[in-house]
Amino acid sequence: MAESNCTQVTEFSLMGFTEDPVTQATLFLIFLLTYLVTILGNFGVIVLIRASPQLRSPMYYFLGNLAFVDLCSSTIITPKMLVDFISEKKGIAYAGCVAQVFIFDLFGMTECFLLAMMAYDRYVAICHPLVYPLVLSPKCCFQLVTGSYLVGLANGVGQTIGMSRLSFCGSSVIHLFFCDISPLISLSTSDTTLSHIILRTSASLFGVSSSLVVLVSYVAIISTILSISSAEGKRKAFSTCASHLTTVSIFYGTSCFMYLKPSSDSSKEEDKWAAVLYTVVTPMLNPLIYSLRNKEVKEALRKLLLSKPKMFCSLCKQGSPCPGKPALSWV
Repeated sequence: MAESNCTQVTEFSLMGFTEDPVTQATLFLIFLLTYLVTILGNFGVIVLIRASPQLRSPMYYFLGNLAFVDLCSSTIITPKMLVDFISEKKGIAYAGCVAQVFIFDLFGMTECFLLAMMAYDRYVAICHPLVYPLVLSPKCCFQLVTGSYLVGLANGVGQTIGMSRLSFCGSSVIHLFFCDISPLISLSTSDTTLSHIILRTSASLFGVSSSLVVLVSYVAIISTILSISSAEGKRKAFSTCASHLTTVSIFYGTSCFMYLKPSSDSSKEEDKWAAVLYTVVTPMLNPLIYSLRNKEVKEALRKLLLSKPKMFCSLCKQGSPCPGKPALSWV
Protein backbone atom coordinates (compact mmCIF):
# COMPACT_ATOMS: atom_id res chain seq x y z
CA MET A 1 0.00 0.00 0.00
CA ALA A 2 1.07 3.59 -0.55
CA GLU A 3 2.99 5.25 2.27
CA SER A 4 1.39 8.30 3.95
CA ASN A 5 4.33 10.61 3.21
CA CYS A 6 4.90 9.23 -0.29
CA THR A 7 4.78 11.39 -3.40
CA GLN A 8 3.78 8.81 -5.99
CA VAL A 9 5.73 8.81 -9.25
CA THR A 10 3.52 9.77 -12.21
CA GLU A 11 6.14 9.24 -14.90
CA PHE A 12 9.10 6.92 -15.38
CA SER A 13 12.33 7.69 -17.23
CA LEU A 14 13.53 5.03 -19.66
CA MET A 15 17.27 4.68 -20.06
CA GLY A 16 18.30 4.70 -23.69
CA PHE A 17 21.26 2.94 -25.25
CA THR A 18 23.51 5.95 -25.70
CA GLU A 19 23.61 9.74 -25.60
CA ASP A 20 25.72 10.07 -28.75
CA PRO A 21 23.52 11.60 -31.53
CA VAL A 22 25.25 9.72 -34.34
CA THR A 23 24.86 6.37 -32.58
CA GLN A 24 21.25 7.18 -31.73
CA ALA A 25 20.50 7.94 -35.39
CA THR A 26 22.17 4.70 -36.47
CA LEU A 27 20.27 2.62 -33.93
CA PHE A 28 17.03 4.37 -34.89
CA LEU A 29 17.46 3.33 -38.53
CA ILE A 30 18.43 -0.23 -37.58
CA PHE A 31 15.47 -0.72 -35.25
CA LEU A 32 13.09 0.98 -37.69
CA LEU A 33 14.17 -1.43 -40.42
CA THR A 34 13.83 -4.34 -37.98
CA TYR A 35 10.31 -3.27 -37.03
CA LEU A 36 9.24 -2.87 -40.67
CA VAL A 37 10.56 -6.36 -41.44
CA THR A 38 8.70 -7.66 -38.37
CA ILE A 39 5.42 -6.10 -39.50
CA LEU A 40 5.73 -7.20 -43.12
CA GLY A 41 6.99 -10.68 -42.24
CA ASN A 42 4.40 -11.58 -39.63
CA PHE A 43 1.52 -9.95 -41.47
CA GLY A 44 2.64 -11.74 -44.62
CA VAL A 45 2.64 -15.09 -42.80
CA ILE A 46 -0.92 -14.49 -41.56
CA VAL A 47 -2.15 -13.53 -45.05
CA LEU A 48 -0.32 -16.45 -46.69
CA ILE A 49 -1.79 -19.01 -44.28
CA ARG A 50 -5.31 -17.68 -44.76
CA ALA A 51 -4.96 -17.54 -48.55
CA SER A 52 -3.29 -20.92 -49.13
CA PRO A 53 -5.42 -24.10 -48.86
CA GLN A 54 -2.27 -26.23 -48.50
CA LEU A 55 -1.39 -24.38 -45.27
CA ARG A 56 -4.52 -25.39 -43.36
CA SER A 57 -2.87 -27.96 -41.11
CA PRO A 58 -2.72 -27.52 -37.29
CA MET A 59 0.96 -26.49 -37.45
CA TYR A 60 0.16 -23.47 -39.62
CA TYR A 61 -2.88 -22.62 -37.52
CA PHE A 62 -0.53 -22.32 -34.55
CA LEU A 63 2.01 -20.44 -36.69
CA GLY A 64 -0.60 -17.87 -37.75
CA ASN A 65 -1.42 -17.17 -34.11
CA LEU A 66 2.29 -16.97 -33.28
CA ALA A 67 2.70 -14.35 -36.01
CA PHE A 68 -0.21 -12.35 -34.55
CA VAL A 69 1.30 -12.52 -31.06
CA ASP A 70 4.69 -11.38 -32.40
CA LEU A 71 3.02 -8.44 -34.14
CA CYS A 72 1.31 -7.33 -30.94
CA SER A 73 4.26 -7.85 -28.58
CA SER A 74 6.63 -6.00 -30.92
CA THR A 75 4.19 -3.12 -31.47
CA ILE A 76 3.78 -2.45 -27.74
CA ILE A 77 7.57 -2.03 -27.37
CA THR A 78 9.32 -0.90 -30.57
CA PRO A 79 7.37 2.25 -31.64
CA LYS A 80 7.89 3.81 -28.20
CA MET A 81 11.58 2.93 -28.36
CA LEU A 82 11.87 4.56 -31.79
CA VAL A 83 10.21 7.73 -30.51
CA ASP A 84 12.66 7.88 -27.61
CA PHE A 85 15.61 7.79 -30.03
CA ILE A 86 14.53 11.13 -31.54
CA SER A 87 13.17 12.71 -28.33
CA GLU A 88 15.12 14.56 -25.68
CA LYS A 89 12.73 13.40 -22.97
CA LYS A 90 12.66 9.60 -22.73
CA GLY A 91 9.75 9.20 -20.37
CA ILE A 92 6.58 7.15 -20.08
CA ALA A 93 3.51 7.95 -17.98
CA TYR A 94 2.51 5.61 -15.19
CA ALA A 95 -0.62 4.54 -17.10
CA GLY A 96 1.45 3.84 -20.20
CA CYS A 97 3.87 1.79 -18.12
CA VAL A 98 1.01 -0.27 -16.70
CA ALA A 99 -0.30 -0.85 -20.23
CA GLN A 100 3.11 -2.04 -21.41
CA VAL A 101 3.44 -4.45 -18.49
CA PHE A 102 -0.05 -5.87 -19.07
CA ILE A 103 0.16 -6.31 -22.86
CA PHE A 104 3.77 -7.49 -22.91
CA ASP A 105 3.18 -10.09 -20.18
CA LEU A 106 -0.07 -11.18 -21.84
CA PHE A 107 1.48 -11.86 -25.23
CA GLY A 108 4.81 -13.04 -23.82
CA MET A 109 3.18 -15.86 -21.88
CA THR A 110 0.81 -16.59 -24.77
CA GLU A 111 3.84 -17.10 -27.01
CA CYS A 112 5.35 -19.53 -24.48
CA PHE A 113 2.27 -21.72 -24.66
CA LEU A 114 1.87 -21.40 -28.43
CA LEU A 115 5.42 -22.67 -28.84
CA ALA A 116 4.59 -25.50 -26.45
CA MET A 117 1.48 -26.37 -28.48
CA MET A 118 3.57 -26.33 -31.67
CA ALA A 119 6.04 -28.72 -30.03
CA TYR A 120 3.16 -31.02 -29.09
CA ASP A 121 1.91 -30.80 -32.68
CA ARG A 122 5.30 -31.94 -34.00
CA TYR A 123 5.37 -34.74 -31.40
CA VAL A 124 2.03 -36.14 -32.53
CA ALA A 125 2.90 -35.71 -36.23
CA ILE A 126 6.23 -37.57 -35.94
CA CYS A 127 5.61 -40.07 -33.13
CA HIS A 128 1.92 -40.86 -33.75
CA PRO A 129 1.19 -39.90 -37.38
CA LEU A 130 -1.78 -42.30 -37.77
CA VAL A 131 -3.86 -40.54 -35.11
CA TYR A 132 -2.64 -37.01 -35.96
CA PRO A 133 -5.90 -35.85 -37.64
CA LEU A 134 -7.94 -37.24 -34.76
CA VAL A 135 -5.82 -35.88 -31.88
CA LEU A 136 -5.30 -32.43 -33.36
CA SER A 137 -8.76 -31.84 -34.75
CA PRO A 138 -9.89 -28.28 -35.57
CA LYS A 139 -11.86 -28.18 -32.31
CA CYS A 140 -8.84 -29.32 -30.29
CA CYS A 141 -6.55 -26.78 -31.98
CA PHE A 142 -9.03 -23.98 -31.26
CA GLN A 143 -9.20 -25.01 -27.62
CA LEU A 144 -5.40 -25.16 -27.31
CA VAL A 145 -4.95 -21.70 -28.85
CA THR A 146 -7.77 -20.24 -26.76
CA GLY A 147 -6.21 -21.75 -23.65
CA SER A 148 -2.86 -20.15 -24.55
CA TYR A 149 -4.47 -16.71 -24.76
CA LEU A 150 -6.35 -17.24 -21.50
CA VAL A 151 -3.14 -18.21 -19.70
CA GLY A 152 -1.47 -15.13 -21.14
CA LEU A 153 -4.41 -13.01 -19.99
CA ALA A 154 -4.19 -14.45 -16.48
CA ASN A 155 -0.47 -13.66 -16.42
CA GLY A 156 -1.01 -10.10 -17.66
CA VAL A 157 -3.77 -9.41 -15.15
CA GLY A 158 -1.75 -10.91 -12.30
CA GLN A 159 1.38 -8.89 -13.05
CA THR A 160 -0.70 -5.70 -13.46
CA ILE A 161 -2.43 -6.25 -10.12
CA GLY A 162 0.95 -6.76 -8.48
CA MET A 163 2.28 -3.55 -10.03
CA SER A 164 -0.81 -1.54 -9.02
CA ARG A 165 -0.07 -2.29 -5.36
CA LEU A 166 3.46 -0.94 -5.54
CA SER A 167 4.49 2.54 -4.43
CA PHE A 168 7.21 4.46 -6.29
CA CYS A 169 8.51 7.28 -4.13
CA GLY A 170 12.23 7.16 -4.90
CA SER A 171 14.00 6.74 -8.20
CA SER A 172 11.86 6.70 -11.35
CA VAL A 173 14.65 5.59 -13.71
CA ILE A 174 14.10 2.25 -15.42
CA HIS A 175 17.33 0.79 -16.80
CA LEU A 176 15.60 -0.63 -19.86
CA PHE A 177 13.90 0.81 -22.95
CA PHE A 178 10.45 -0.43 -21.86
CA CYS A 179 8.48 -1.14 -18.69
CA ASP A 180 9.11 -4.65 -17.40
CA ILE A 181 7.83 -5.97 -14.10
CA SER A 182 11.23 -7.03 -12.70
CA PRO A 183 12.94 -3.60 -12.76
CA LEU A 184 9.72 -1.99 -11.53
CA ILE A 185 9.68 -4.25 -8.48
CA SER A 186 13.27 -3.26 -7.73
CA LEU A 187 12.31 0.45 -7.93
CA SER A 188 9.38 0.16 -5.53
CA THR A 189 9.63 1.66 -2.04
CA SER A 190 6.75 -0.41 -0.66
CA ASP A 191 6.39 -4.04 0.33
CA THR A 192 7.03 -6.11 -2.81
CA THR A 193 6.12 -9.49 -1.32
CA LEU A 194 2.89 -9.89 -3.31
CA SER A 195 4.58 -8.85 -6.57
CA HIS A 196 7.40 -11.33 -6.01
CA ILE A 197 4.90 -14.09 -5.23
CA ILE A 198 2.93 -13.36 -8.41
CA LEU A 199 6.11 -13.20 -10.50
CA ARG A 200 7.55 -16.42 -9.12
CA THR A 201 4.21 -18.25 -9.26
CA SER A 202 3.74 -17.20 -12.86
CA ALA A 203 7.26 -18.24 -13.81
CA SER A 204 6.96 -21.57 -12.00
CA LEU A 205 3.41 -22.50 -12.93
CA PHE A 206 3.22 -21.18 -16.50
CA GLY A 207 6.79 -20.79 -17.70
CA VAL A 208 8.12 -24.08 -16.37
CA SER A 209 5.06 -26.06 -17.47
CA SER A 210 5.25 -24.75 -21.06
CA SER A 211 8.98 -25.39 -21.26
CA LEU A 212 8.47 -28.94 -19.93
CA VAL A 213 5.97 -29.61 -22.72
CA VAL A 214 8.58 -28.48 -25.24
CA LEU A 215 11.36 -30.52 -23.58
CA VAL A 216 9.36 -33.75 -23.24
CA SER A 217 8.00 -33.42 -26.78
CA TYR A 218 11.45 -33.03 -28.31
CA VAL A 219 12.94 -35.85 -26.25
CA ALA A 220 10.26 -38.13 -27.72
CA ILE A 221 10.74 -36.64 -31.21
CA ILE A 222 14.51 -37.14 -31.18
CA SER A 223 14.11 -40.67 -29.85
CA THR A 224 11.69 -41.49 -32.67
CA ILE A 225 13.89 -39.92 -35.33
CA LEU A 226 16.94 -41.87 -34.14
CA SER A 227 14.96 -45.11 -34.39
CA ILE A 228 14.32 -44.52 -38.11
CA SER A 229 16.61 -46.79 -40.11
CA SER A 230 17.12 -44.77 -43.29
CA ALA A 231 19.14 -41.57 -43.38
CA GLU A 232 16.62 -40.02 -45.77
CA GLY A 233 13.79 -40.83 -43.38
CA LYS A 234 15.66 -39.19 -40.52
CA ARG A 235 16.32 -36.10 -42.62
CA LYS A 236 12.68 -35.72 -43.65
CA ALA A 237 11.44 -36.24 -40.09
CA PHE A 238 13.86 -33.71 -38.66
CA SER A 239 13.10 -31.15 -41.39
CA THR A 240 9.46 -31.03 -40.26
CA CYS A 241 10.44 -29.67 -36.85
CA ALA A 242 13.70 -27.82 -37.62
CA SER A 243 12.01 -24.41 -37.99
CA HIS A 244 10.12 -24.73 -34.73
CA LEU A 245 13.19 -26.00 -32.89
CA THR A 246 15.14 -22.96 -34.10
CA THR A 247 12.37 -20.61 -32.95
CA VAL A 248 12.12 -22.30 -29.55
CA SER A 249 15.89 -22.14 -29.03
CA ILE A 250 16.01 -18.40 -29.74
CA PHE A 251 12.93 -17.57 -27.64
CA TYR A 252 13.77 -19.63 -24.56
CA GLY A 253 17.48 -18.87 -24.80
CA THR A 254 17.00 -15.11 -24.67
CA SER A 255 14.19 -15.40 -22.11
CA CYS A 256 16.30 -17.46 -19.72
CA PHE A 257 19.21 -15.04 -20.06
CA MET A 258 16.89 -12.12 -19.38
CA TYR A 259 14.98 -13.45 -16.39
CA LEU A 260 17.09 -16.20 -14.81
CA LYS A 261 20.52 -14.54 -14.85
CA PRO A 262 21.46 -12.97 -11.47
CA SER A 263 21.01 -9.21 -11.61
CA SER A 264 23.89 -6.85 -10.93
CA ASP A 265 24.82 -3.29 -11.73
CA SER A 266 27.55 -4.42 -14.11
CA SER A 267 25.07 -6.42 -16.19
CA LYS A 268 22.58 -3.63 -16.97
CA GLU A 269 24.00 -3.00 -20.44
CA GLU A 270 23.96 -6.73 -21.15
CA ASP A 271 20.35 -6.87 -19.97
CA LYS A 272 19.40 -4.15 -22.46
CA TRP A 273 20.81 -6.05 -25.41
CA ALA A 274 19.33 -9.32 -24.18
CA ALA A 275 15.97 -7.52 -24.02
CA VAL A 276 16.50 -6.34 -27.62
CA LEU A 277 16.89 -9.97 -28.72
CA TYR A 278 13.83 -10.99 -26.75
CA THR A 279 11.47 -8.14 -27.70
CA VAL A 280 12.68 -6.87 -31.09
CA VAL A 281 14.82 -9.41 -32.92
CA THR A 282 12.93 -12.63 -32.14
CA PRO A 283 9.56 -11.39 -33.53
CA MET A 284 11.40 -10.44 -36.73
CA LEU A 285 13.23 -13.76 -37.06
CA ASN A 286 10.23 -16.07 -36.57
CA PRO A 287 8.55 -15.47 -39.96
CA LEU A 288 11.96 -15.49 -41.71
CA ILE A 289 12.87 -18.83 -40.13
CA TYR A 290 9.60 -20.43 -41.19
CA SER A 291 9.82 -18.92 -44.67
CA LEU A 292 13.44 -19.81 -45.41
CA ARG A 293 13.48 -23.30 -43.86
CA ASN A 294 10.00 -24.52 -44.78
CA LYS A 295 9.38 -25.92 -48.27
CA GLU A 296 5.59 -25.85 -47.87
CA VAL A 297 5.60 -22.15 -47.01
CA LYS A 298 7.90 -21.32 -49.93
CA GLU A 299 5.76 -23.37 -52.32
CA ALA A 300 2.56 -21.73 -51.07
CA LEU A 301 4.13 -18.30 -51.52
CA ARG A 302 5.25 -19.19 -55.04
CA LYS A 303 1.76 -20.38 -56.00
CA LEU A 304 0.16 -17.29 -54.49
CA LEU A 305 2.49 -14.95 -56.37
CA LEU A 306 2.09 -16.78 -59.67
CA SER A 307 -1.65 -17.32 -59.43
CA LYS A 308 -3.90 -15.17 -61.60
CA PRO A 309 -7.26 -13.87 -60.35
CA LYS A 310 -10.31 -15.30 -62.06
CA MET A 311 -13.30 -13.31 -63.27
CA PHE A 312 -16.70 -14.54 -62.24
CA CYS A 313 -20.14 -13.43 -63.17
CA SER A 314 -21.56 -11.42 -60.29
CA LEU A 315 -25.04 -12.80 -60.98
CA CYS A 316 -24.66 -16.51 -61.69
CA LYS A 317 -21.16 -17.06 -60.16
CA GLN A 318 -20.01 -18.92 -63.27
CA GLY A 319 -16.63 -18.50 -64.83
CA SER A 320 -16.15 -15.88 -67.53
CA PRO A 321 -17.25 -15.65 -70.27
CA CYS A 322 -20.89 -15.87 -69.22
CA PRO A 323 -23.16 -15.48 -72.30
CA GLY A 324 -25.81 -12.84 -71.92
CA LYS A 325 -24.53 -11.63 -68.57
CA PRO A 326 -21.51 -9.40 -69.06
CA ALA A 327 -21.53 -7.95 -65.54
CA LEU A 328 -18.31 -9.34 -63.98
CA SER A 329 -16.60 -8.93 -60.65
CA TRP A 330 -13.20 -9.97 -59.19
CA VAL A 331 -13.28 -12.57 -56.45
